[in-house]
Amino acid sequence: MAGSANPAAIKGSTGRNALIRKELADHLTSKRFLILLILIGATSFASLYGAISGLSDAISQDSNFIFLKLYTSSGSSIPSFMSFIALLGPIVGLALGFDAVNSERANGTLNRLVAQPIYRDSIIIGKFLAGTAVIAIVIFSMGIALGAVGMAATGLVPDTEEVLRILIFLIFTVIYVAFWLALSILFSVVCRHAATSALASISVWIFFSIFMSLVASIIANGVYPVGDDYHAMINSLNNYTLNLSLNRISPYYLYSEAVSTIMNPTVRSVNAVTVNQLVGAISGYLSLGQSLLLVWPHLTGLAALMLIAFGGSYVGFMRQEVRSN
Repeated sequence: MAGSANPAAIKGSTGRNALIRKELADHLTSKRFLILLILIGATSFASLYGAISGLSDAISQDSNFIFLKLYTSSGSSIPSFMSFIALLGPIVGLALGFDAVNSERANGTLNRLVAQPIYRDSIIIGKFLAGTAVIAIVIFSMGIALGAVGMAATGLVPDTEEVLRILIFLIFTVIYVAFWLALSILFSVVCRHAATSALASISVWIFFSIFMSLVASIIANGVYPVGDDYHAMINSLNNYTLNLSLNRISPYYLYSEAVSTIMNPTVRSVNAVTVNQLVGAISGYLSLGQSLLLVWPHLTGLAALMLIAFGGSYVGFMRQEVRSN
């Protein structure tokens, strides 16, 4: 009959929602979540202290968009909040997902979970959505708390554009950390032991965060050498372009470049700029809309990486024989 509810759809959504609530409650009441909250909170407020201590120097260089400097400025040898999140944010995603599936398999609870009146794909989807919800709670809580404490400590009040830029920055961060969650769930599906999936996840994180830039530089210098004046003159632009393209394979670099553009309105380009392109250019600040146009491909890329990682975990989980394990 037209307009009647689909029983299968109701069953699927009901089971998925129940699983999401269960996973969310397990995450929020676990010691792991408390440790992550303390880690992110401590680093966030340490970065705020550094930003406030170096705020006068930052204002002397640029007196516009002062409130954003609470998130982007460093001081007293303490990195900025933005730098902390780019480097340590993946830990939250990895910690929430590295044992999402294999620990339940090892404990024998996965068989009982599959035996419940829910669709099998609801299990993997529920785990990812619950983890993403926890990530959003942590990121937005820390970002808003940082702004509130910064307002109380400095008396600064953000304008509308600054608030919107901060919200977009936090949304980017949630998607970035959710990628690492999806990747860790993928390793949890593929690897039978939690220790193995944790080690694999951490290895990928370290490679992209630390070593990818070195690998990109080696490849770019090999393809377009700049070791002497002649090669530097003819290959500099190609070398830089290739280096940049290879670095953008890394989610860490992609995220860092995107949020730097959003949180710093003086950034007017994310690609190589020649001298000819600078002729006649007027210095100033980009509007929020123009900054978003620059980083829209970055957001699409991060979202695509997240979906690819989750798609791999979804397919892997659906192909596994659970009941016999």
